[in-house]
Amino acid sequence: MNGLHYRQWQPGRNFLIKIEPGESLRTCLNQFALDAGIHHAVIVSAVGSVCKAEFRGIKSGAKRPISEPRMSRHHLEGPLELIGLEGNLIAESSGSVDIHLHILLGKSSGEVAGGHLFDAEVFAGCEIALCEMQVTGVARYASKSSGTPAIYIEED
Repeated sequence: MNGLHYRQWQPGRNFLIKIEPGESLRTCLNQFALDAGIHHAVIVSAVGSVCKAEFRGIKSGAKRPISEPRMSRHHLEGPLELIGLEGNLIAESSGSVDIHLHILLGKSSGEVAGGHLFDAEVFAGCEIALCEMQVTGVARYASKSSGTPAIYIEED
């Protein structure tokens, strides 16, 4: 298949990360990656609460490439329950690590909102389980076709 690419990875180090109230979720994950020498990782689990959440969704009927006019940007002041955080940390061609996160948030009304996370401030605390991926030939680059950063996997 021309549109299917994959590479096997092995689990590396496993981390339990605690982020204190008032901290930026994205900034702390970025600092963690630098401190721990992480180039590739996957978030296994995350619980906690956040406020000042900035995220986006793709507008209904949007076409590729995904650009700013084709996105709905959202801000929720909160506080909000962090009921889901999915994502990965993948080395960019420059060597820095790109953090791609999707979030699911619970409002006090019981409604749920979520999307691609730009950032959020930790409210009462955040606990993240993360697994390092031992893999080569994988990097994130800007994709012209999708309009967003995408994982590229070297062919064997």
